[in-house]
Amino acid sequence: MASEVAIAAENLTKVYQSRWSGKTVRAVDGISLEVRRGATFGLLGPNGAGKTTFVKMLLSAVRPTAGSARLFGRNAADPQSRSPIGYLPENHRFPTYFTGYGMLDFYASLSGMNGPERLRRIPEMLAMVGLDNWGHVRIGKYSKGMLQRLGLAQAIIHRPQLLILDEPSDGVDPVGRRQIREILHGLEETGVTIFINSHLLQEVELFCQEVAILRKGRLVLTGRVAELTKGKGYRLSASGVSDELRQRLAADAASAGSNNGFSEFVFPDRANVNAAIDALRAAGCEIESVAPSASTLEDVFVQAVGGASEERPPTENRS
Repeated sequence: MASEVAIAAENLTKVYQSRWSGKTVRAVDGISLEVRRGATFGLLGPNGAGKTTFVKMLLSAVRPTAGSARLFGRNAADPQSRSPIGYLPENHRFPTYFTGYGMLDFYASLSGMNGPERLRRIPEMLAMVGLDNWGHVRIGKYSKGMLQRLGLAQAIIHRPQLLILDEPSDGVDPVGRRQIREILHGLEETGVTIFINSHLLQEVELFCQEVAILRKGRLVLTGRVAELTKGKGYRLSASGVSDELRQRLAADAASAGSNNGFSEFVFPDRANVNAAIDALRAAGCEIESVAPSASTLEDVFVQAVGGASEERPPTENRS
């Protein structure tokens, strides 16, 4: 029976030690998490929080100091565990003498695809990422955004069950980011598990169902995006509010302020917002909007990591 868990990490740890000073850095510190099959999952954290090291341990590009990882129930150290995986690393480098078509043909053959299958699949991939007119142009002439889209095509050409993306929208313009999201949504609908490591919180919030947040190599928060950003209370915006009324309403509000000429209040519950609406109408004020208050993923992220940078000094021996 196929495993219902795509990624399972248990106490995954990586400690780097300097051969000269003897100092150690715990890049990943005892992370345990599960990603269910078919999920869209985002791994977040400041620079240096351990995100890329964690991903490299999943792929056995880095050996863990302690703990273990499994991919679809198979030990991540087993080469066969990587057969159903597509991977787009951050700052990938493709040989510039390749054309886009030639590069995809090369990587598809490494994935075990036969000649006729590659012949059918490569034009599909180039069209999917908007590079069908660039297939026979050398990669050296591609922009950074084009290289990123070509990298995505490389990662999915062999129809993986698990797609691991490290900063997939890096260097891509807003139109390209939307195109990438649409491609990923299409893969999601076919049951592909998508694991994204990114610092673009808005992109993650738009796409991912679940997230985990790292800080200094440790897992500090995990959950469904909808639950983590679920609002508390109601936000009300109105115009024509006198200073006296504004002060009176602010006394019952969780927060109050102004924006573009409108007075804005956040009330903790329905009773408070209804009382405010009655008071505003009685005073002849114009109510612009009333909506449930919600946090953004950025709000959740900053609260979880404390707003501090995680950059840590490198060590000489990082194998």
